[in-house]
Amino acid sequence: MSSEYDVWFTDDASAFLARAGEHLAQDPVTGTVVSTTAQRFADTGAPEDLPYGWFVVVSGPTGEIDGVAMRTAPFPPYPLYLLAMSDAGAEALGHALVARSEDTGEEIGGINGLRPASDIVAGIVAAHAGNEVQVSMHSRLHELGTLSAARPVAGSLRPVRADEAELALAWIREFFLDANEQAGRDRNDGHHADHFSRADIEQKLADDVLRFWVDEDDRPVHLTGWNPPAYEVARVGPVFTPKEQRGKGLASAAVAQVSAELQEAGNRVILFTDQANPTSNAIYQALGYEAVADTIELRLA
Repeated sequence: MSSEYDVWFTDDASAFLARAGEHLAQDPVTGTVVSTTAQRFADTGAPEDLPYGWFVVVSGPTGEIDGVAMRTAPFPPYPLYLLAMSDAGAEALGHALVARSEDTGEEIGGINGLRPASDIVAGIVAAHAGNEVQVSMHSRLHELGTLSAARPVAGSLRPVRADEAELALAWIREFFLDANEQAGRDRNDGHHADHFSRADIEQKLADDVLRFWVDEDDRPVHLTGWNPPAYEVARVGPVFTPKEQRGKGLASAAVAQVSAELQEAGNRVILFTDQANPTSNAIYQALGYEAVADTIELRLA
C-alpha cells in the first residue's frame, strides 16, 4: 500500500546525497541526471533565481529507498524528474505532491523521467488538478560499449577558451532550438533556450567540459560538451554543429574523441537522444552507443 511509504522532501542537496547516495550509486547510468544535478548544487549551490530546487526520497515499508526524484529544472513548466521506483512508491509520491500543492500552492505542470513511474505520478497529479497528461517528448538513454572509430575529418578538438564564452553560449542556446526543429517540433517547444546563461558557461569552462572542433585556421566549427562525472558516469552533451558545417562528420569525430578520453579516464560514458531525431540516433549508434532505457517528458494542462 502506498500509505506505508515515506516521502521526504529537502532543498539541501548535500543532505539528499547523504541519504540517497548509495541508492544512486547502485544504478549510476539511469540516475545520471539526478546525480549530476545534486552534486552540482552541493558543490556550488542552487541558482538564486531557480523557482524550485528540491529533491525527494521515497522509502518503502521496511525503510529501504524505493526511488528518488527532483524539481530543479530552470525552464517552464519546471518539470519534476523521476527515476525508477515501484508502482506503489510512485503512487505515494503522487499523493505527496498533491498534499504539497494543497499546503503550499505549488503546482506541477510537467513530469519527466523513467516510465512507468512518471506516468503514474502524472496521472495522480493531473487528476487532482483537473488536467490532462500530454506527451511532449520521448528520449532514449544510451551507454557507450566498444567505441568505433569515426571517419577522419579536417581540424582538431580543443578546449573552449574564456574569450569564446559568448560563442559557446550562443551555440548551446541554438542547440535547444535546433533539436526541436530536427525532431519535427516547433523550435520553441519544450526547453527554453534562454534558460542557459553566461553563468552556466562560466561554470562549464571552470569544469573544463566544453570542446570546440576547430578547422585548420583554429576557427570553431562544432561544439561538444559533457557533464562532470558522478559515480564514475559521464554524460555527453550538448552536441552542436552550425547548419553551414553539417554533413562533414564533425559531430561524429568530436563525440568519438570526447567519448574515448572519458572512457580512458575510467568513466562509463552515456548520452541522451531524442527518439524523434533519426540523425543523432544513427550517429551515436554507429559510434558504439547502445540503448539502455527510455524516458519521457509529460506535460499537465
